[in-house]
Amino acid sequence: MHMKPSSSIINTTSIQSKSPSPELLAYATTKGAISNFTAGLAAMLASKGIRVNAVALGPIWTPLIPSTMDSEKVSTFGQDTPLGRVGQPAELAGAYVLLASEQGSYMTGAVIPVTGGEPML
Repeated sequence: MHMKPSSSIINTTSIQSKSPSPELLAYATTKGAISNFTAGLAAMLASKGIRVNAVALGPIWTPLIPSTMDSEKVSTFGQDTPLGRVGQPAELAGAYVLLASEQGSYMTGAVIPVTGGEPML
């Protein structure tokens, strides 16, 4: 094993893994697999002291958004979240830092939603 006890693996998944949009089915399928992989790998590595968690993204503003959507969708992207807006990439940092730090040392198998308030139950 190359990773030492207290190491942390952090995967990236999506709200799409729980609530897939028909037009994003391939993406949603891969994110669902990552969520499942996170749970299984967490169980597998816990006895070695290695934590495995994931951050689930909601609508986040990236350069991909305007390059893959028509202008109407771009103008309303993220407005249907409870917070009523799209997230910014910097707003993801806190979840990753928590999972990588000693503050997250008792967390494994978790999926932290950074989704603008869309629940992932």
